[in-house]
Amino acid sequence: MSQSDHELAAQLATEAGRLLLGVRSDLADGSEAERKAAGDKRSHDFLVAALARHRPADVVLSEEGADDKARLTADRVWIVDPLDGTREFSELGREDWAVHVALWQAGDLVAGAVALPAQGVTLATPTVAAPPAAPDVARIVVSRTRPPAVALAVRDALGGVLVELGSAGAKVASVVQGISDVYVHAGGQYEWDSAAPVAVARAAGLHTSRIDGSPLVYNQDNVRLPDLVVCRPELAAAVLAVTAG
Repeated sequence: MSQSDHELAAQLATEAGRLLLGVRSDLADGSEAERKAAGDKRSHDFLVAALARHRPADVVLSEEGADDKARLTADRVWIVDPLDGTREFSELGREDWAVHVALWQAGDLVAGAVALPAQGVTLATPTVAAPPAAPDVARIVVSRTRPPAVALAVRDALGGVLVELGSAGAKVASVVQGISDVYVHAGGQYEWDSAAPVAVARAAGLHTSRIDGSPLVYNQDNVRLPDLVVCRPELAAAVLAVTAG
């Protein structure tokens, strides 16, 4: 029986995560810059080679590789971020970094996996458990150092609190896992930053969109996809009332 795209996404994200943990261990005495460079390259090389082996007819769009414009006419495109949260990865002991592997087909995301290697967790389609019941106070997840103004506005409108985490994948995963309730970003991202996290969030029944409420569209000529909302569906209307206003 052939391996499904869902199974392959989960397998490759998990294996790339193990590789990255090995890089971190091997370079524990090295500099943060050395860990960043080695992590990005080794994970990218592994994912590209593995996809070429398992899905040779498909095209790959990776943050760390050249943009092959053949993807614009391809039926299937894998969108990967070999190491999401390079800075967090480089800081020994940090757990809020991820590996993203997603598949776009016929105009939409059809499979995806987000590995959180330092947590020993991989979230993957087709079925992702919905987050547990929400607390009384909404939790808005933001970066440690630069929470965007729109997220602060959402916090104020919802009477919520902030939760600080690193990478985009870790932030979306925190909503899926019930650690936070809302992720709003408007500071600039690319398709690989959100493709796999959005696929996983959708499988968990969460709301996903641009901050104006329009759909998130992938495999575009311009891979910049600067903003998104991922949140519990019952909070979507209130969040979009702020972000799309």
